[in-house]
Amino acid sequence: MRTRLRLQAALIALAFSLVVVGVLAPFRADAADLPRLLARVSPGELAEGATAFGPLREDVPVAPVLRDGETVAWAFLTSDFVGTTGYSGKPIHVIAAISPDAVLTGVRLVEHSEPIVLIGIPDAKMRGLTEGYAGLDLKAEAAAGGSAHDLDIISGATVTVMVIDDSIVRAGLRVARALGLGGLAPAAEAAGPQRELDMTREATSGWATLAGDGSVRALSLDVGQINAAFEATGDDRAIARPELGAPTDTFIEMAAALVSAPEIGLSLLGPAEYRNLIGWLAEGEHAIVVMGRGRYSFKGSGYVRGGIFDRIQLIQGDRSVRFFDRQHRRLGELAAEGAPSFTEIDVFKIPADAGFDPAEPWRLQLLVQRAVGAVEKTFLTFDLGYRLPERHLVPLPAPSAPDLAAEEAAAKAALWQRIWRDRQVEIGILAAMLAVLTGGFFFQRQLTRNENVLFWFRMGFLTVTLFFLGWYANAQLSVVNLMALAGALRSGFTWDAFLLDPLVFILWFSVAAAMIFWGRGAYCGWLCPFGALQELTNRVARWLRVPQITLPWGLHERLWPIKYMIFLGLFGVSLASIPLAEQYAEVEPFKTAIILKFQRAWPFVAFAVGLLVIGLFVERFYCRYLCPLGAALAIPARMRMFDWLKRYHECGHPCQTCRNECPVQAIHPTGEINPNECVNCLHCQVLYQSEAKCPVVIRQLKRREAIARSPATPAPKSQAKENAHV
Repeated sequence: MRTRLRLQAALIALAFSLVVVGVLAPFRADAADLPRLLARVSPGELAEGATAFGPLREDVPVAPVLRDGETVAWAFLTSDFVGTTGYSGKPIHVIAAISPDAVLTGVRLVEHSEPIVLIGIPDAKMRGLTEGYAGLDLKAEAAAGGSAHDLDIISGATVTVMVIDDSIVRAGLRVARALGLGGLAPAAEAAGPQRELDMTREATSGWATLAGDGSVRALSLDVGQINAAFEATGDDRAIARPELGAPTDTFIEMAAALVSAPEIGLSLLGPAEYRNLIGWLAEGEHAIVVMGRGRYSFKGSGYVRGGIFDRIQLIQGDRSVRFFDRQHRRLGELAAEGAPSFTEIDVFKIPADAGFDPAEPWRLQLLVQRAVGAVEKTFLTFDLGYRLPERHLVPLPAPSAPDLAAEEAAAKAALWQRIWRDRQVEIGILAAMLAVLTGGFFFQRQLTRNENVLFWFRMGFLTVTLFFLGWYANAQLSVVNLMALAGALRSGFTWDAFLLDPLVFILWFSVAAAMIFWGRGAYCGWLCPFGALQELTNRVARWLRVPQITLPWGLHERLWPIKYMIFLGLFGVSLASIPLAEQYAEVEPFKTAIILKFQRAWPFVAFAVGLLVIGLFVERFYCRYLCPLGAALAIPARMRMFDWLKRYHECGHPCQTCRNECPVQAIHPTGEINPNECVNCLHCQVLYQSEAKCPVVIRQLKRREAIARSPATPAPKSQAKENAHV
């Protein structure tokens, strides 16, 4: 008996590792092989008129692209220079060519293992998007911090597209710097800062001194300059709406200074405010003060609605920093002697992970907007350049070679952090959904007192799950995530790839936590978009009086194991070949029905629609018998620590009400609820309290009524007084 229990515990621990560790374990592919992959493209695809590739350079892994024996571009593999791990956990290999002027002459997607792209989205669509990077000017990208181009997103492949975009730009910049193309500084010259802030300078200076030596820099624009700038764009709509006022009227006067430099901070902020600033800044962080006056605000109102200051950004080299409300503090007035008055004075924090170097030049870019329609606007940018005066700096020893591993880790972290920031609204909605569902489970007795209340709560929640989590956010979990465990067993895992999809990341952790409390039902019954689609369509079918089929218990019980066999088969195949297992994972209709919204080849659509049609007659047919993800989650369901679903001793002995009404037939004839099959719909808890259907509750009510009518029951005091009076 003990041996059996130990074996069961080991199986449970292994299964839990599938959920908590396996899905977070994208595997690392072998190093890229440029010569092998270069054979898949022709020279003419990478540079117009090119006829051959030259031998690889020994110092930098690039190959010359030759036209009539002359080098017209350099071909490189993005994964040789930067991390390109995608949603699948494996590198996305892109070959690009860069001209001597640091312009991409050709880009080709040559190899990838993205499951959503491989099976769900036409490969030609992804290749076309990648080839569109030809003509990208990396000099402009270096100046704008990698944001000088528009990012095209393909629905259902957001993470993949963002990884490709990030890798092409960053790898291209590294190649350009390594080869000194387009005037970009070679890596040896850009290895690191030669100076740092002198933190011992604690003198104070007046405004005239600070403005005179460049410690404070200013940008002044009048109405005439703004109108002339918009006229130069040739946009008739913008020209037709000039800024009113005299041409010499001040449009904006903006000044900026680096207040994390001690002398500048003490002078402008004053000793007390400077101490507060130092306490606010963590190690590696810096701060600037931005001052403004005139009819145009550098802050605008975007930060009120979305928490981001969308009219200014700090740019240094190929990095850019946008500021959020949590990185912002207002300042009442300047402490420097002779300082002019400003209507806006604000301090902004520069995060440590921005890679900001106070010793190098930077610029503050101001976005000026003009309405050209009811809701449409056009924009111009103006730069306030800044270089810290040498007196605020001290020399450093000769810098060591750059830590490329640390730089790459920081770039990966910056990418997923950018994605999380961009999806704050979706993350907030998902957090609210999880909070509501958790509250419903914790207070399930109150929620299930009224059958109609539970019904509409459940239908509303499933509708949000389908339309928001599924069709809008594409946050559909998949058994493909679990198969990444095979790669992790060979070479370890990294968090970066999984963090690229914040909603999926949060959902997996919520599933792992829910296993402890409620088993698999919290996800399968409430948060799975395809499960929601099945149940909602079945409800419509019931409303249209489509007959429902209840499978005989013996057949139903023998169909249960099918999904476990499918999961174990897929997992076994994944140990030999992840790509092959991903193809067999098409047994999941999730990509077709949820991610791609049925926009696929007809066999996939026919399969998904067929399952939904069967589900009109047999509620959640796919969930019950075929879903490998449900099977994977059901294995650790037995390790839950709490039993929230209440039962009477009479359940199954002989009462069969709950068993007969369970939507997924998860209750045995003997009354036990099978946690491997239960989807936590809570219908049995409605019956548990029902005064019309539960025999136990009905019997209790009748006993109370009988006691109330019994002569032996003492009359109430009011009745006794009335009898005595009579």
